Amino acid sequence: MGYELLKALQSVPDCEKHLIITEGAAKNFACETNLNIDEIMALADYNHDNKNMAADISSGSFKTDGMIVVPCSMKTVAGIAAGFAGNLLLRAADVCLKENRRVIIVPREMPLSRIHLRNIKEAADSGCTVIPPLLTFYNNSNSVEKQIDHIIGKIFMQFGINYAKFKPWEE
Repeated sequence: MGYELLKALQSVPDCEKHLIITEGAAKNFACETNLNIDEIMALADYNHDNKNMAADISSGSFKTDGMIVVPCSMKTVAGIAAGFAGNLLLRAADVCLKENRRVIIVPREMPLSRIHLRNIKEAADSGCTVIPPLLTFYNNSNSVEKQIDHIIGKIFMQFGINYAKFKPWEE
């Protein structure tokens, strides 16, 4: 999903993309796709090491429109909810929240335990927008690609961006 989001962001004029790939994300990526991780990194304008707490995006004075964490592990949700800025991803999310910028989280787990639900609620109460990657059928999204386009469209809406492949509800 992160790869598809980065590809979609290529069509957004003047959108500077900063990418953090966590250690866990890199491992999952290798298990879940046939792509080379360098292909994902090439879609970003800047790639940041998750251990680099001095990166520009770790500062509130570095202006952004917000942050999208996709996919967002329950470990990351818990860190965001607790304000535990133990790595660059969590620090950047913490900075966005303290500066009243958008933070979109797209959880990747299911089923959700009570702990997961509590952490998601805490993240939402702290200012995050939660966009679970749920299936939709009202717009004839009958393929994986169309389902992904729907989720990307919902994410883009949070930033006031139109996504041509998004099909909104119509009577």
